Amino acid sequence: MQRNIELKIQKIYDYLDILDTYKDDCKQRFLNDSMFEGALLHYLYVVSDSCISLAEMMIKHKNFGLTQSYSNSIDRLGDKGILPREFAYDFTRIASFRNFLAHYYEDVNYLIVCEEVFEKLDDIKEYLKYMKEAL
Repeated sequence: MQRNIELKIQKIYDYLDILDTYKDDCKQRFLNDSMFEGALLHYLYVVSDSCISLAEMMIKHKNFGLTQSYSNSIDRLGDKGILPREFAYDFTRIASFRNFLAHYYEDVNYLIVCEEVFEKLDDIKEYLKYMKEAL
């Protein structure tokens, strides 16, 4: 299981590297290039879903029991000391973001994606740091 967790962490870093290339001219490209919009939303979905999968993998690896929801998986990591409690509380929003992208992608506001979401990618890097330390 540890090897699978390490591989998942590396894949998330790979997705973040791809997303980093999408920052430049994001607003303009989002509005004028449907392929860019689709790729950006796809990678945002994949990275958020992968973070949740990683939480579930760690919970299983550490025998922390079952969780009831995606956000509860992140909370559990905070309860068990894998993530700092306040960080876990804030990071649970990734579950809502993942669900939004999965079900309401046609309602995505490009200004929010191109400004606010890219700023939150550092939170994912911090999350990965905590997960690597927990191994």
